[in-house]
Amino acid sequence: MSQAELLASNRKTLFVEVILPLAIAKNYTYRVPLELNDKVKVGCRVIVQFGKNKIYSAIIVALSEEAPLQYEAKYILDVVDDDPIIFPNQIALWNWISEYYMCFPGDVMQAALPAALKMASETKIMAADDPTLDRSQISDKGYMILEALDLAGELTVNDVIKILGQKTVFPLLRSLFEKGYILISEEIKEKYKAKTKAFLRLASIFNDADGKRELLDSLNKAPKQQDAVLAFMQLQKTKTDISRQDVMEASGASASAITALIDKGVFDVKEKVVSRFEGTDVLLSPDFTFNEAQQTAFDQIKFNFESKDVVLLHGVTASGKTQLYIRLIEECLATGKSALYLLPEIALTAQITERLKLHFGDKLGVYHSRFNDNERAEVWHRVRKGDFQVVIGARSSVFLPFFDLGLIIVDEEHENSYKQYDPAPRYHARDTAIYLGHQHQAKVLLGSATPSVESYYNAKAGKYGLVELLQRFGEAKLPEIQIVDIAEAGRKEEMFSYFSGTLLKAIQTTIANKEQVILFQNRRGHTPFLQCGTCGYVAKCVNCDVSLTYHKTSNLLHCHYCGFSEEMPQTCPACGLPHMQSKGFGTERVEEELELLLPDLRIGRLDLDSTKGKHGFDRVISAFDNQEFDVLIGTQMVTKGLDFGNVSLIGVINADGMVNFPDFRAYERAFSLFSQVSGRAGRRQNPGQVIIQTYTPNHRILEQVQQHDYEGMFMTEVTERKNYQYPPFYRLIKLDVKHKDQDLVNDSAIRLASLLRQQLGARVLGPEPPLVSRVRNNFIQTITLKIERKDISISKVKDLIKQSILHFDLDKKNKGVRIQIDVDPY
Repeated sequence: MSQAELLASNRKTLFVEVILPLAIAKNYTYRVPLELNDKVKVGCRVIVQFGKNKIYSAIIVALSEEAPLQYEAKYILDVVDDDPIIFPNQIALWNWISEYYMCFPGDVMQAALPAALKMASETKIMAADDPTLDRSQISDKGYMILEALDLAGELTVNDVIKILGQKTVFPLLRSLFEKGYILISEEIKEKYKAKTKAFLRLASIFNDADGKRELLDSLNKAPKQQDAVLAFMQLQKTKTDISRQDVMEASGASASAITALIDKGVFDVKEKVVSRFEGTDVLLSPDFTFNEAQQTAFDQIKFNFESKDVVLLHGVTASGKTQLYIRLIEECLATGKSALYLLPEIALTAQITERLKLHFGDKLGVYHSRFNDNERAEVWHRVRKGDFQVVIGARSSVFLPFFDLGLIIVDEEHENSYKQYDPAPRYHARDTAIYLGHQHQAKVLLGSATPSVESYYNAKAGKYGLVELLQRFGEAKLPEIQIVDIAEAGRKEEMFSYFSGTLLKAIQTTIANKEQVILFQNRRGHTPFLQCGTCGYVAKCVNCDVSLTYHKTSNLLHCHYCGFSEEMPQTCPACGLPHMQSKGFGTERVEEELELLLPDLRIGRLDLDSTKGKHGFDRVISAFDNQEFDVLIGTQMVTKGLDFGNVSLIGVINADGMVNFPDFRAYERAFSLFSQVSGRAGRRQNPGQVIIQTYTPNHRILEQVQQHDYEGMFMTEVTERKNYQYPPFYRLIKLDVKHKDQDLVNDSAIRLASLLRQQLGARVLGPEPPLVSRVRNNFIQTITLKIERKDISISKVKDLIKQSILHFDLDKKNKGVRIQIDVDPY
């Protein structure tokens, strides 16, 4: 392009459509100052003013030369990035999530971008340093601002609003700025900072042989410093970057000796950017061979990928699915493409990362919410640049800026942890990953020992490929499952606290054999609720309609919904008598009772309370894997893909809470959970044993778990779901109507249901209160839509829902009422 053409193009008036990180229905269009024309690109961040005094960083999603018709476009204030931080296919993915899950683009942006790439704004105002300016020419309000600046030196926009008692201050500030009375500094602070590390260099005057000799001679009276210099010279032969720590370890010198050498000018200190993900490789064997069943499954997966984009791998626990994943990733990388490995829980990344690090080394990136903002931003940048060819992470990894994906693996695809519940977007990472694969023309492998009914149905119907691996790796056999009737054991006086005699004896035998035990109880805390034995009062949360759970570690009653806590009452707040009794039991109580029954046991606990902090999961898992604990008591975390070679006994303390939960997926989840936790036993040569305690030993699901009969569970479930109009035959959309006024929320929910029925008829069910009908002082009414999959357009249905909600919002009777939409609730 010639200079003249370049100047002509720069004179064009450009407009940018941007996504703001706000819950607004439409994208906004801004005008580009001529001097920034050559900087704006789709995918870059720009600084914009939205509203009267709010500054945001927004993402450009489109460029044009057409001004918006409905409003006058404001100017963008600045362009943050030289190169786009997101790619066009990511914008397309955001749009798909926004449309499919019925949320705003800004909601998706908030979920997708690491916090360090979303910037904070501070508007600072200072008086201009010009004594020749005549203040008598300005208005009274302008004079007030200048006087305040004389006293304070610096003000923010909020300070000016308080001084003037009005919100519309930008026109006045702009006038003062244009006349030269004030300076306005829109300071947009970039939160991401690269990690730097200090490295030592020998001062240049000591680089030649004579200089080094003189240096060592001068340090004869400081032997520790002399040792440090000698160690540094030795390290120079093998390393280019030498840190303080390197020299201290090689010489035995103290930190003060190194500091003294720096002060003397012997060492120069140079800061260098380093990765936050340095670490030693784990010593695991990279050379493994498939057994016959694995080789057959591997060949079948590759054959299915020739005709199907999505393949479901139904592989029993400990069948060696991870080894299949590694070989598939290796083949993907050999073609020059990248791979994404999704896991449902952060807890799993520790063990799996150790295995993958050995095979892929520095090509492997890890991404999940336990990383801090800077670490997440660094992974983002390195994926965008192609430094990480394999990424392992939890559900938010689907938002990373991949540009050449070849393979996506969704491990434990049945897990409900892949579903985001709050806040919006309420997306499901498995389904999003399938769309992401479609975008990149990548293959998607779903893996599970207990596939979701929907995925298995899609595979049986031919929509997905299906590969089954029903044989455990090596000589490992599926565990023997024993059902214990708690009621019968109680009648025979064979219950000891929460443990049957059968389970206690099995624990003692297992420990005597120097093997380990996992105990599963799907409630954390000590006591699920406290009840007065006299009047029946139950300690409840002041903000939610739930009982408070007692946690022994904090000695407080906690609400698991809003975080409210209070001290444990000594007497009943209702009747005043000291008859408060513990009802039910959580993981803390199980741990306490087991310590009383078997005091010599070393007991660990794996739940949300015991794994706080970035390395909390790793710490507990590593300790158990290193056999520092005999028994590990845990919630669902212990069921999800963990591999412990010395575990031979699994105990389920009480199965009834899972089986009897009021949800259409309860039986599927119970089967999956008990099968998965059973799969933690006997994963090497030793046969495993599973003991499930229950009051309903003849329940269909427990019998199917005992027989490892996934097919039987699937056929029963799919028949019932067809009869009662549930997925996979119908789609579900749930609308929660919320407000702090119970009467208003009830009336508004009825009005909304009526509007929806005018469009969708009998497909609308409710409103009705959910299981927990008040959370954080908001009362809730739920409307459920069941939409058949055949002969109806789901996009048309969603348009009708949006129209109904728009009519609902325009009705002043519903003022302040919020509607929360959940597509495909899980």
